[in-house]
Amino acid sequence: MKILSVTVPCYNSEAYMRHAIDSILPAGEDVEILIVDDGSTDGTAGIADEYEKKYPGIVQAIHKENGGHGDAVMCGLSHATGLYFRVLDSDDWFDNEVLQKMIRQLRSFEEPVDLFITDFVYDKTGVTRKHVMQYANALPEDRVFTWEEMHNLHTGQYILMHSATYRREMLLECGLSLPKHTFYVDNLYVYVPMRFVRRMYYMHETLYHYYIGREDQSVHENVMIQRIDQQMLVNRLMLEAVDVMAVSEEHCRKYLYSYFEIITAISSILAILSEKPENLEKRDALWETIREKNPELYQKLAHGLIGSLCRARSRAGMGISRIVYHLADKVVGFN
Repeated sequence: MKILSVTVPCYNSEAYMRHAIDSILPAGEDVEILIVDDGSTDGTAGIADEYEKKYPGIVQAIHKENGGHGDAVMCGLSHATGLYFRVLDSDDWFDNEVLQKMIRQLRSFEEPVDLFITDFVYDKTGVTRKHVMQYANALPEDRVFTWEEMHNLHTGQYILMHSATYRREMLLECGLSLPKHTFYVDNLYVYVPMRFVRRMYYMHETLYHYYIGREDQSVHENVMIQRIDQQMLVNRLMLEAVDVMAVSEEHCRKYLYSYFEIITAISSILAILSEKPENLEKRDALWETIREKNPELYQKLAHGLIGSLCRARSRAGMGISRIVYHLADKVVGFN
C-alpha cells in the first residue's frame, strides 16, 4: 500500500501545474499522485496524461466533467488507495525535502494517526517577508497527542487544507461531502472531519507553499465579494454538518466553535466591504439562520466581540469592522 495519496485538482492549469506535480515526484514510490483534470479546456489533460505515461505506478491521470474544486477533491479521494490523503492545489507546491521527512514519519507509526499537521507559508507575490502559519505555540511537537493536550490556537490560526494530512479511511467514514461548482469548500474539508479526529501528530516544518497573487484567484478580496453567495452557502453547510455545541470533547468543541466563528465573520465582513444593501440583507439572513438552527451557538456568537462587529448596522460600526479586517489582512496577507 502507498503511504500517501496526493490529489492535485486541475482546471485549466497548464501554466503552473507542472511545478506542483514536480514538487511531489521526489517522494518516489511512497506516494501516488492523482491528477484530477476537472473538465479543462486548455492543455491540462495532455499534461496529466504525459505524467501518467512517464511515471507509471506513481501518477494517475483522472479526467472528469467539470464539477469544481470540491468535486475534484472528492473524485481524488474516491480513487485514492494510500493510507493517508492530502490535497495540493495546482498553483501551489510542496517543499519536497519536508515531504520526504513527513513520509518517513508516517511510515514510523505503529498505529496510524488520524491527522498529521504541518506548517504552510503564504507565498504572496511581491512580498519579501512571507507569513508562515505554524502551530508550535499550541501543539506538542514530534509526538502523538490528543485534543486534551492542545493549547488554544490564536484567532486566525487554524488547521487549513494546506496543513492537514488525514488518515484516508477516517476521511471516508466521517461523512464528508463537498458540493459541486462551489468555491471555499476547503473550509468544509477541514471542519467536518475534525470531530472524528482522535490521534494527531505535529511536525514543525513548512511543507506547503500557498501561492497568492493572481487577480482571478478565489481568495482575492474582489473575487470573494463577487462570490459572496458561495461563501455564505459554505457557511450554512458547516452549520448543518456539525452541531458544534453538542461536540462532547471540550477542546475539539472550542476549536470548532472558533473556526465557525471566523468563517461567519468572513461572510459578514465581505457583505460590509461590498457596501451593497442586498449583501447586508444576506448577512442578516445568515445570522437569522444560525439563530433558528442553533440558538445556543447564535447566543454565544452574537454576544462575542467578533459577532458584535460583524452584525454592525451603523455606518460607524461597519467602518470599524472594515478597519479590523484590513489590519488582519496586512498582518497575515491572506488575500
